[in-house]
Amino acid sequence: MDVTEQRRAEARIAHMAHHDALTGLPNRVLFHERLDEALLRLRRQDEKLAIHYLDLDQFKNVNDTLGHPVGDLLLKAVADRLRLCLRESDMVACFGGDEFAVLQMGLAGAYEASDLADRIVNLMSEPFDIDGQQVVIGASAGIAVASNDGDCTDLLVRNADMALYEAKEEGRIFRFFEPGMDTRLRVRRALELDLRNALAAGEFQLYYQPLVILETGVISGFEALLRWRHPQRGMVPPVEFIPLAEEIGLIVPLGEWVLRQACAEAAAWPRDLKVAVNLSSVQFKQGKLIEMVFSALTSAGLPAARLELEITESILLEESKINLATLHKLRALGVSISMDDFGTGYSGMSYLRAFPFDKIKIDRSFISELGASQDCMAIVLAITKLGSSLGIRTTAEGVETEEQRELLRNHGCTEMQGYLLSRPMPASEVKKFLTSHRNVWQSGEYGLNAQGPVLAESAYPRDPVEP
Repeated sequence: MDVTEQRRAEARIAHMAHHDALTGLPNRVLFHERLDEALLRLRRQDEKLAIHYLDLDQFKNVNDTLGHPVGDLLLKAVADRLRLCLRESDMVACFGGDEFAVLQMGLAGAYEASDLADRIVNLMSEPFDIDGQQVVIGASAGIAVASNDGDCTDLLVRNADMALYEAKEEGRIFRFFEPGMDTRLRVRRALELDLRNALAAGEFQLYYQPLVILETGVISGFEALLRWRHPQRGMVPPVEFIPLAEEIGLIVPLGEWVLRQACAEAAAWPRDLKVAVNLSSVQFKQGKLIEMVFSALTSAGLPAARLELEITESILLEESKINLATLHKLRALGVSISMDDFGTGYSGMSYLRAFPFDKIKIDRSFISELGASQDCMAIVLAITKLGSSLGIRTTAEGVETEEQRELLRNHGCTEMQGYLLSRPMPASEVKKFLTSHRNVWQSGEYGLNAQGPVLAESAYPRDPVEP
């Protein structure tokens, strides 16, 4: 019998079982088999090997904006570049999606693994030409070296994966596995589990920090700040849980809760006060932001003019055309739009031309050195003059001293917020604060040349969780 076709079919099936269909690279199964073989040889010879676990940065954005066909072509191009980085004795595999792994053999030392990872990260950061479109991504890498970081396949892959997680925290870098990573990952997973349950358990609360008009001393509104009161850990700093909520997608339902709660609580304030709410770039991606804002305003009975939405430059860096269109629609509802942390990025000036912001907030890093740094003073002065020329209000964040307040007022800054006035407070304290502040103002104790509201620091001690 002629079994040629049967043998060919069997060979194709065997190839498919061990290779990624899209890139043609070995898959996870074949990679593990080769790694098992390499570790057996390693025990008989005095040499080292390294595993590089790779993940592409911004790949999901490519799929979302340019479509999956472009994403598939990009993965093929990535596979081709990875092949160029390796020697014949090395192996690159595709683990599915945008995850890749490299088996680097015959190392003289860990420095060779570092050199290869550096080449890969740099090469992945160079633009790709995909069907005439320039696509820019990046890659992060985690490295585990045998036998230092393990002597079996599962342990080495797991440790390389943990190192990758650390690398992705910053993006476009590589990290070697370290023993402490295991502990940090367990803590992170425990925090993630608690965070997923926190919203349903009612553990979140909004605190409010007042904003004051520098020229008159009148309170103009409050910024809503999210707080998490963990049943065992107490108050968890926002810097710990907000990035995690964004990473796991929880920021969308959490952001909706914040918006609805802030609108509902602000509806009970005097009618001349605004409430400012921060938006995450993830909320823009889910596509229902306009409807969510409209629903929150309607449910609370809060006029749109009393809501201020704060965004950061990153929102306009990602899918800028789509996000700009969303901002224009939000503005059409009647809400105000402000740019937060102004001066810390590199494209803020161009976005002031692209969108008519109502306010720009001067980052606290510049305010903290007012009076001590000429550079910071020059930057703050430039921002306030720019805002004045464009008819945009300016708010200084993190004002803590009377000297800072006076410098800002004398140089034309519109508003301020910070510990000089008050720390963030729960909604239950807002009414008391307003009464006290207005009494101070009406009695003449808070004039333009006064030392600020004395009650700020004494009645409201510093908040240890404020970013």
